[in-house]
Amino acid sequence: MNPQELIQAAIEQARAALALDEVPIGAIVYHEPTQRIIGRGYNRREIDEDPTAHAEIIALREAARELKSWRLIDCVLAVTLEPCPMCAGAIVNARVARLIYGCADPKAGAVRTLFRLCDDDRLNHRVAVEDGILAEECAELLRSFFRAQRAIGKK
Repeated sequence: MNPQELIQAAIEQARAALALDEVPIGAIVYHEPTQRIIGRGYNRREIDEDPTAHAEIIALREAARELKSWRLIDCVLAVTLEPCPMCAGAIVNARVARLIYGCADPKAGAVRTLFRLCDDDRLNHRVAVEDGILAEECAELLRSFFRAQRAIGKK
């Protein structure tokens, strides 16, 4: 799958979050040797009442279960929004080979915007990063969600 197809699959996950009135962020883990998606996730913080229920964490957990290993060395993580510090740390710790994401996160982005956790030379693993894939579509999902939330007095 090419980067656009991977992000499109992550956008489908983001739409699932949107349908549940969660912040529309989606992620998938693609296993390159088998050429299939082995992990899927979308934001579930409200539903699960869990501050760690980010799309990336859920997708990484599912992929690790599928591979029966915490090491996701042959995997690509595609996510609609630049990962936060928690998720960027999990990506590095999982040994993900490559990260692809849609739009930047000016408030919490820990891959390129505020920090550079995924390619920091001081860490024992570095992740190849490709950003800006279908960025406008990813950003518009978030903008329209928060516009609607403000209109009804939420978030």
